[in-house]
Amino acid sequence: MADETEKAQTAQPGGDTIFGKIVRKEIPVNLLHEDDLCVAFPDISPQAPTHILVVPKKPIVQLSQAEESDAALLGHLMIVAKKCAKEAGLTKGYRIVINDGPDGGQSVYHIHIHVLGGRRMEWPPG
Repeated sequence: MADETEKAQTAQPGGDTIFGKIVRKEIPVNLLHEDDLCVAFPDISPQAPTHILVVPKKPIVQLSQAEESDAALLGHLMIVAKKCAKEAGLTKGYRIVINDGPDGGQSVYHIHIHVLGGRRMEWPPG
């Protein structure tokens, strides 16, 4: 977790990101879902037994910079997250996380949803 915290503290908005490269298929991943608006794939640094990322193809830098016109896309990402959780067998529940900015733990400045499950989630999350 310290590694992710360090990444979040040094990450900078702007420019291309690893998610942009994944969306353009420059970096291969095991796609769990793809449609015209987004992709979903397992996180390479899982924080739970199941950890899926849902990433829009449109590069919104962070949630706090989303526009009203992004509402339908953001809703679509949530529905895809729900579908991925179901397909992953997370029948007892799961957690959805969107990190925003350095204090929110954002380490990649391309909005994405974390779907975490496969174990009991604690509260507060930390």
